Amino acid sequence: MENIQSDNLLAPDTRTRITEAFVLHVLETGREPVSVFKFAQSLGIREEEFYTYYTSFLGVKGGVWEQIFERTIRSMEAQPVHATYSAREKLLAFYFTWIEELKKNRSYLLALYLQPEGFRKAMPEELRGFKARFEAFANNLIAEGKATDQIAERKYISDKYADALWVETLFILQFWLKDTSLSFERTDAAIEKSVNLVFDLIGRTAVDSLVDFAKFLYQSK
Repeated sequence: MENIQSDNLLAPDTRTRITEAFVLHVLETGREPVSVFKFAQSLGIREEEFYTYYTSFLGVKGGVWEQIFERTIRSMEAQPVHATYSAREKLLAFYFTWIEELKKNRSYLLALYLQPEGFRKAMPEELRGFKARFEAFANNLIAEGKATDQIAERKYISDKYADALWVETLFILQFWLKDTSLSFERTDAAIEKSVNLVFDLIGRTAVDSLVDFAKFLYQSK
């Protein structure tokens, strides 16, 4: 399995050049470069230098996804009102900001993922790094939601909340890739409805309150 590397702070320019050149190649040709050797040659670097940053084009694609995630988080958290948001609002903010970042790379993403083979039954391998970052974000969001009673703690189920949010994320991505509505209005609606549904499922309900009250009465005997 491809080991998608974290940013090398000592040489960010070369890493960025690689990802940007890869995206440009896909935009211009509609496919990935033929070989690492030819790709490195086009950048004016040696093939072995390429491997300092990525071990294959799979890693480069993963790097693009991770950069999109990091830009999404930075942009979202830069908003002064972000700290005041509820867990539900933070998830909405993430998805809306994420879509704005995806728009900047739509032609690239369509070239790689719109075709039937783009998303098979299994998740594309290059999304693993993005998934790890998203799940860390989701787990923090869930912990915050539990602490403020926005999200219910449920035995055997709570551990699956982050998985549910990841499934929602893949759904939104695939929906957006196929969306042809003006300004992607249908995607905006899908985000709102899916987030509301998820929080209706993982949020506290009358049933949770009833169970808590029953426990209280039992323990008070």
